[in-house]
Amino acid sequence: MNFARIILSAFLLTAIEKCVAAESLTVDTALGIIKGIRMETRLGNKFWSFRGIRYAEAPVGELRFQNPQPVRPWQPNIFDATQDGPICPQVTSNRTRLSEDCLRLNVYTKSIGGQSKNLKPVLVYLHPGGFSFSSAISDYAGPQYLMDRDVVLVTLNYRLATLGFLATGTEDAPGNMAFKDQVIALRWVQAHIEKFGGDPKSVTLWGYSAGSISVGLHILSPMSKGLFHRAIMQSGTPLAQFRYANHQMVLAQRQAKLLKCPIEPVKDMVKCLKNKPMLDFVDTTEAMFDLEWVPGLNWMPVVETSGSQERFLVEDPYKTMLEGNINKVPLIAGVTEYEFYNSGYYTLQNKTQRERFNQDFAKYLAIYFFYERDTPKSRFIGQQMRSYYLQNQTLEFPQSLVGFAKLFTDLMVFQYHRYVEMVSQHIPVYTYLFTYKGRYSHFRDPVTNQTYGAMHHDELWYLFYVPQATPLFSITDPENKVIERLTRLWQEFAIKGDPNNPLDPFLKNLQWPLYDSSKKAYLEIGNELKIKQHGIYPKRMELWDCLFPVQEIRNTNL
Repeated sequence: MNFARIILSAFLLTAIEKCVAAESLTVDTALGIIKGIRMETRLGNKFWSFRGIRYAEAPVGELRFQNPQPVRPWQPNIFDATQDGPICPQVTSNRTRLSEDCLRLNVYTKSIGGQSKNLKPVLVYLHPGGFSFSSAISDYAGPQYLMDRDVVLVTLNYRLATLGFLATGTEDAPGNMAFKDQVIALRWVQAHIEKFGGDPKSVTLWGYSAGSISVGLHILSPMSKGLFHRAIMQSGTPLAQFRYANHQMVLAQRQAKLLKCPIEPVKDMVKCLKNKPMLDFVDTTEAMFDLEWVPGLNWMPVVETSGSQERFLVEDPYKTMLEGNINKVPLIAGVTEYEFYNSGYYTLQNKTQRERFNQDFAKYLAIYFFYERDTPKSRFIGQQMRSYYLQNQTLEFPQSLVGFAKLFTDLMVFQYHRYVEMVSQHIPVYTYLFTYKGRYSHFRDPVTNQTYGAMHHDELWYLFYVPQATPLFSITDPENKVIERLTRLWQEFAIKGDPNNPLDPFLKNLQWPLYDSSKKAYLEIGNELKIKQHGIYPKRMELWDCLFPVQEIRNTNL
């Protein structure tokens, strides 16, 4: 009996393997053959998945801290893209997935180039994570929702933290390596996406949070010219309260000290860091922050000094924007209703952190919100913020939560506000406020266990399937309508640079207008789609504009 079961199991295994083999597919590219597999959307539609494709050489050895190099062909071998590749070095519970050979991308498509002459618009997605965490693997950015739309989807990894941003102001480590990774990936898309049914002349660059900051910089970077034709920026922009420098030497020296490398001369410091094991950088990540994981953006873009390597940022982004010398593409940009409310909640709840703010509000606000520190202006900003949001009251939990959480929310809303006000002078912009309160969220009230409202990252769960966070939503789930609306808006914009489509049953009553500085119209995406006027949180943004004036930046940088 046991022997019969063994024979039956072997037969079934062979049958399954044949079935799986029948659901694979190869694509012949200029780099070599790539093998993918069939997947299925939430609505049961079939599509092809090619995951973990190497788009650049592994940035190891002498390539660490340097501009990425395009991947070399792997012919005559077949590149196995049937499962996710590694993720870039970061703090994670599963360290076996970490590798510096992480410059990989994923392509999801319904029809391969050879099967159809009708090329599809391409969405290229840059993941969030504060330039320190996350990845494009399908566990974090599952394609099962967007692939019900008529698009080709590309998601990609880029280098993180010190390995992606070490910036000494010299060619030893010029900085911005992560953004240059993204450029190389966009060049890969231009060269190869047609083989996967995608139109290289119709590429929408899309990002969330740190990924959105990246998109905003690509709009400003000469290195990205011609590589994309539309842009989507969700909850993050590169123009706000922080300023740009030519290096982050303080961080570089901090990393060197943590890894027992010399801090000078710079060449010796970088040479030493190039020889340290990857996991040494992972293990010292938290110690690289000023406080416990604060500031939220620790590694920053830099303006690169002249050198032999191609430069991503050649001047202060504010200067580029003010002069209108940008990549002129249509844009969607927006934020969520409560953004960093959850960060405000947990900061206020933590007695140690709460007492820091009570002891020296101006000092710690500058650290948490990453703007200039320990100057008369910085102290003035802190005084004004405390007066406006907290009426100069001592912080208490939970009594101070409403004002304190608004302050944290506005850290992100101001980035959105500043960027769209400036960029809308040069390109067509559609803006939104996401207010949908779902059953799932990045924040639940610990007392009631109920979701509070739309937080930072929440709308991503209706654009991507994230199995660790939610079930795969079906057509009968209450989330279905918001999934249909978001994915259709993104599809329409990817097709023609305009998200409106009166013929679409989910969008038929919508006429989303362009943003301008007078009406400041935006789309509220909640249980319904509503057009609103006069901007998002306008009174609060007036304060931020006064405290961080563009005119002051103009006088400083131009």
